[in-house]
Amino acid sequence: MKDDKVLDTRGKLCPMPVIEASLVMKDLISGHVLKVLATDPGSKADFPAWAEASGHRLLKQEAKDTIFTYWIQKG
Repeated sequence: MKDDKVLDTRGKLCPMPVIEASLVMKDLISGHVLKVLATDPGSKADFPAWAEASGHRLLKQEAKDTIFTYWIQKG
């Protein structure tokens, strides 16, 4: 999946991955896609909820070993 920006939050715990993603999203253009890498298991619930509440669209999420990856399109 194509992304316009990658944010690596591996090793950071809640709420930092979502806070950092929120800050990066402010600089993106509507329609652009942010790819987020995370290791916090709580991110599996946090990112879908945050994307919906913020008017963004979670395009895809996947888990491989202990790394969770999210593709979020700016609303």
